[in-house]
Amino acid sequence: MPASDTDPRLLRAFLAVAQELHFTRAAARLFVAQQALSRDVRRLERELGAELFVRTTRRVALTPDGERLLPYARRVLDAHAELTDAFGEAAARPLLVDLNSDGSTGARVLARARELVPECELMARFESGLTWAAAEILAGRLDASFGRAAGLAPSVRAELSVQPVRYEPMALMLPAAHPLAAREEIALSELAGQTVYAGAGNERTLEWTDLAARLFADRGIELAPPIPLAVGVAEFQRVTAKAGHPVLAVLGFPPLPGTVLRPLVGPVPLSPVALVWRRGLRHPGVDALRRATDQLAAEEGWLEQPRGSWLPQGDRSLMRNRS
Repeated sequence: MPASDTDPRLLRAFLAVAQELHFTRAAARLFVAQQALSRDVRRLERELGAELFVRTTRRVALTPDGERLLPYARRVLDAHAELTDAFGEAAARPLLVDLNSDGSTGARVLARARELVPECELMARFESGLTWAAAEILAGRLDASFGRAAGLAPSVRAELSVQPVRYEPMALMLPAAHPLAAREEIALSELAGQTVYAGAGNERTLEWTDLAARLFADRGIELAPPIPLAVGVAEFQRVTAKAGHPVLAVLGFPPLPGTVLRPLVGPVPLSPVALVWRRGLRHPGVDALRRATDQLAAEEGWLEQPRGSWLPQGDRSLMRNRS
């Protein structure tokens, strides 16, 4: 088969392995079985008449032909996405937007975007975590999401466009009977020796747990061990109450019954929120989300950082830029 007739699916398989350099991780990213992924890569190698990867029991590496194919594969897939969007009635199809949860910053951006383009259908989804949502975007099952983009794997982030949205002050959700619940605000130093839940063990929210681990480091705060994955507010409340640990949250998170939400200070830790979408996606709904983000950030100072606030350097760098 001529290279010009190569199935884009085979190029996606090649690109995923080239970025991950690991067949198991690449297969998980594409939501396919590892055997199917290996089969697609071998088929592409046969069609091109070239070996693309060196495979050993310990490592996967690109061959010179694989390195040569990489920029072509990226350009072909970007062009294919643009063609699909331009002639696939992109404006007519719903834009699927992950909000993580109701009442979030993303929900406010979506509401404003719907006002800007009432002729478009922007459908909300709730995937509970940017790590999971980003994988869904790359697999074509979501279009856009919100969250901490710096917490994504570099290979995943390279396939996404990113626009800074907001710095959200972080807070602690406490049982109403907790000794610290009577405070108006809680200094991080007061949490030394405490155990705080921040999503450990939840594969959907790795970016949040990573942010918490960076915040807790050298402050004597312990990351609570995993709890059963809870779907829905009632189940989350039940399992966190059973575990009994304070929960790391953001200041805008609606407190659950029997709990209070207290801001963290000394310094004020920030959760950076960005809008992310598949690189190359063209849809009036994406344009509206970006305009809505700009409007709300300007109106409410979402991108102003409190003096003396805390944020990892990698997050600071990413939030200064936009795709």
